[in-house]
Amino acid sequence: MPADTVSIMGIFASENGAADAIDRLRETPWTIERVHSPIPSHAIEETLELPKSRVGWFTLAGGIIGFFTGFLLAAFTATRWSLIVGGKPVVALVPFFIVGFEFTILFAVFGNVLGLISQARLPRFTPAPGYDERFSGDRFGVLARCSEGEKEKLTRFFKESGAETKIVND
Repeated sequence: MPADTVSIMGIFASENGAADAIDRLRETPWTIERVHSPIPSHAIEETLELPKSRVGWFTLAGGIIGFFTGFLLAAFTATRWSLIVGGKPVVALVPFFIVGFEFTILFAVFGNVLGLISQARLPRFTPAPGYDERFSGDRFGVLARCSEGEKEKLTRFFKESGAETKIVND
C-alpha cells in the first residue's frame, strides 16, 4: 500500500446497509480492499460483481488427470502380469474405463480441494489487518482505501451510510 493512502473500515449493522455502501463506493475514486460478512450474502456478492471462481478448472484438471491415471494404471498392471486371458485382449477397454471413471471421481475431488485451498489463500495464520471479531457475529465490514487528503470525506461517507468507522494501519 502506498504511503500516501489510508484504509478506513466501515462497520455496518445490516447486510443491506453494507451492500448499499459498496454500490455507492463503486462510483467514487476510492477502492474497496476487502469485505467481511458473518453470513454468506448474495446481496453483497452481487454488488461486488466478483469474477467467476477458478476452482472448477482445478476440478476439471483433476478429473482429466485421474481418468488417464486410472486407465494407464490398469493397462500397465495388466501388461506386467502374465495373465491368461483366453484369447481376449489384455487391455480390455470396458473394465479399464470403469477404473478410469473411479479415478476421475477421486482426482476431481482432490483437484477441487486443492483449488479451494489455493484460491481462498488458505491457511491464514494471522487475521487480515482491520479484522474485527464482530464480523464473525453480527456485523458487516467494508474496508476502503483513499488518499490521505480524502480521509475525512471517506469517513463522512461511511458515517452517512450508517456505519461506525475505524482507521486501519497495514
